[in-house]
Amino acid sequence: MPLYEYGCKDCGHEFELMQKMSDPSPSNCVKCNGPNIEKLMSSGSFHLKGGGWYSDGYSKDKKPASCDTTKAPTCGGCPAA
Repeated sequence: MPLYEYGCKDCGHEFELMQKMSDPSPSNCVKCNGPNIEKLMSSGSFHLKGGGWYSDGYSKDKKPASCDTTKAPTCGGCPAA
């Protein structure tokens, strides 16, 4: 279920509600019981960090895997061998 953030225009209190998309917005503030509630816009909590799938699989700057020179004589898959 999505988490929605609301703010009260009367007392300034901000609160979160976990509710279905089909549920109605709250009609009163949970702190002062005031009727002036507005839905707030908040940033998402999903962040991509590190190398990940994009830079590994879809990046234009594909770098060839470096060859381990200590295993070069025994490595059958190295093009330099």
